Amino acid sequence: MNNFQYTRVSSPAAAIAELSKDPTAKLVAGGTNLIDLMKYGVMAPDKLVDINHLGFNEIKKDNGTLHIGATVRNAVASGNADVLKYQPLLSQAMLSGASPQLRNKATMGGNLLQRTRCGYFYDISAPCNKREPGSGCSAIEGYNRMHAIFGASDTCIAVNPSDMNVALVALDAIIMVAGPKGNRKIPMADFHRLPGTHPELDTTLDKKEIITGIVIPDNHLAAHSTYLKVRDRASYAFALISVAATMDLEGSTIKDVRLAMGGVAHKPWRLTAAEEFLKGKTASLENFNQAAEIAMKGAKAYEFNAFKLKLAPNTMVQALKTASGIKA
Repeated sequence: MNNFQYTRVSSPAAAIAELSKDPTAKLVAGGTNLIDLMKYGVMAPDKLVDINHLGFNEIKKDNGTLHIGATVRNAVASGNADVLKYQPLLSQAMLSGASPQLRNKATMGGNLLQRTRCGYFYDISAPCNKREPGSGCSAIEGYNRMHAIFGASDTCIAVNPSDMNVALVALDAIIMVAGPKGNRKIPMADFHRLPGTHPELDTTLDKKEIITGIVIPDNHLAAHSTYLKVRDRASYAFALISVAATMDLEGSTIKDVRLAMGGVAHKPWRLTAAEEFLKGKTASLENFNQAAEIAMKGAKAYEFNAFKLKLAPNTMVQALKTASGIKA
């Protein structure tokens, strides 16, 4: 690990000023991903800016929204009474991620910015366009079992590793951001990027901006929610496929439904076409299977992850069955 400066700031303006002065500076709160990347030599910031004391540690229910501060710990958010009552899908997703120890340390903002767990990204001896733009993508012709089946490019096939992000995109969350030009709101669906020709850019966040919180609008989906994660072991493993499914049912009729997948793309993958198909239809195995077929349009597998083409729709159908409570 390279030597670096450490500074603790006490205001958002001070944090933004530090980022503006030093383009290599990185924010640190929980540090569960950043410190590992520094130890592996993947990232080498000259300065760490500690933002744990900026007051972004509250969870508030107000005016039809749930607001969660950027430095709220994942363990705190997943067990919060308002999260459990109004947005249980978010709690389910967070509890399926990492380990209790990491959830006690990791923050909401840090989870949003979590970087890919592609082995070639972590191996500094291997070409990786995400780590070193223009060097190539080792995963395309390499061992790509964990990699993308949607939205990939010839420069990168890595996936977003977060479970929390999958739930947030399904819940139409809004990311609250502050920067030199003031405050702005970024819809969760627009926060993460597909790799395109710049896989080194994970999000649409400017380098001088900081995340201040996450806002989730009220919905009528809490009664029928599930987060289903398929992985190699029961805990502390990243998703091969995960599905966030939540719906508003009137009898057996689907009034509203939200669906998103994890482990399949460079960003959490919202399944809007499948949602539109299901709205107004009966919660049935037949309709769930058709929705899964729609969801898989455009999927492309690589040598070692072709199993995802079957695992993904099967996981989606099971998540819909669980969320809706149908027995078939």
